[in-house]
Amino acid sequence: MSNELIINSTQDGERIALLQDKRLVEYHYERKDTNYIVGDIFLGTVKKVMPGLNAAFIDIGYQKDAFLHYHDLGANFKTLNKYVKAAQTQKNASPKLNQGKFEPEIDKLGKIADVLKKGQQLLVQIVKEPISTKGPRLSCELSLAGRYLVLVPFSNTVSVSKKIVSKEERTRLKRLITSIKPENFGVIIRTVAEGREVAELDRDLRNMLANWEDGFKTLRVAKPCDKVIGELGRSSSILRDLLNESFDNIVVDDTPLYDEIRTYIESIAPEKLRILKHYTGKTKTFEHFNIEKQLKAAFGKTVTIPGGGYLVIEHTEALHVVDVNSGNKSNTESDQEATALNVNMMAAREVARQLRLRDIGGIIVIDFIDMKLPENRQKVFEVVKEEMRRDRSKSTILPISKFGLMQITRQRVRPEQNIITGEVCPTCNGTGKITASILVTDEIDAAVDDLLTSHNHSGLMVYLHPFVHAYYTKGLISKQVKWFFKYFKWVKLVKDTSLGITDFKVMDSRGDEIELRSAYSDIEIIQDKEEELV
Repeated sequence: MSNELIINSTQDGERIALLQDKRLVEYHYERKDTNYIVGDIFLGTVKKVMPGLNAAFIDIGYQKDAFLHYHDLGANFKTLNKYVKAAQTQKNASPKLNQGKFEPEIDKLGKIADVLKKGQQLLVQIVKEPISTKGPRLSCELSLAGRYLVLVPFSNTVSVSKKIVSKEERTRLKRLITSIKPENFGVIIRTVAEGREVAELDRDLRNMLANWEDGFKTLRVAKPCDKVIGELGRSSSILRDLLNESFDNIVVDDTPLYDEIRTYIESIAPEKLRILKHYTGKTKTFEHFNIEKQLKAAFGKTVTIPGGGYLVIEHTEALHVVDVNSGNKSNTESDQEATALNVNMMAAREVARQLRLRDIGGIIVIDFIDMKLPENRQKVFEVVKEEMRRDRSKSTILPISKFGLMQITRQRVRPEQNIITGEVCPTCNGTGKITASILVTDEIDAAVDDLLTSHNHSGLMVYLHPFVHAYYTKGLISKQVKWFFKYFKWVKLVKDTSLGITDFKVMDSRGDEIELRSAYSDIEIIQDKEEELV
């Protein structure tokens, strides 16, 4: 299976698409103004203690106060609190945790009011991003994620991922990490560490310790609501978690981001540098890799299932509901039960893909087509479990009930991805009327003539609807070639499916759009002014 990561940089942020066998399976949009992502560590201030909830609201600079429950304080909260005070007040304080004794652990069944007070400063980590009207969810059990390991300060436990099943490998990894980890730092060994040498694990551990020490330096001068340790960007974190798989391509179209990712890959997996590519083509990145079309087809209330049938996906306040329909699928199977099984098997794969693609979390209920035989329901259940194993988010899947319903709970740590697929008509802008389409070529000809003769432009690029593009480029001596003979300047024509048939854009040699004003719009403005006077 081939894996490709395509990163498109826009004015507002980065669009990240993960393709498996050219098919879109994950999509992320990382906004440049997003400062509160999972893994970030802040110096927060207690704004309000809520004994009834056994929780507190913490100010970390977000518009809504973040939520911290007593159970998320961690057993060694008092030791963490002591460390924060020492970092801010003692000149000789050290980021190492082997100096001094740990404070007594807090009571597991204790009360929040016994531990926190209004105005108190504490170190907190985001475990769930702001979603809808809710602020971030916080924890004081800090952790720093690496490629093979997770570093847990104020702990001495070494644990191994349950997905590593070999007893010998679990023992080997545990022995290795115990021998190299610093005192009072716990370590969680991730699944991808299986089979890795001690040098790779040690390098990963040292990188995280360096990150912790940098955070300590920041903490010494930090003010309330300051970020102390920042998590990697979404693109780098995906690379950290997935680069061990068989990646064929990592494509980036922005030079600074390309340099940043190159530096990161150089530090964690130098042998993978050869697959990193800088895309410089004229066609839009997502158009070139056929991602734009897949996005429009995959997001929306109705989603087509490959081979026949369709899903209807709806979101309520409490849960997501997915209805499976056979649609107009041809009945090539022997009976209704076989048809239902076939459609449900394909729907199961598409549902698993949709959960990853949209990053749907919480409770999901899937209404499969009714199947009478228990063994058929079991087959669909096994397909869903198998497909969900590729998902990085934790999930719990229940077997299909006798009513044909499957219930899934999936970890939700960030807002659901949503792309509005219902568009205002780009040609009429929702009015239901367009300018005479037969006049579009006259407008294009007039714009090109004006720019090449009156304004002496060169290196023009004109973006057109594919139908209009064909009109200008087809034939032995096309209209585009005739322009060249007339002006002795070549005008590049580019197909753009996002444009209406009467729309076009002209770019100069630097790639900047040229503002155009047609004679027809002037006529409309004059008519509007006459109507106002009347």
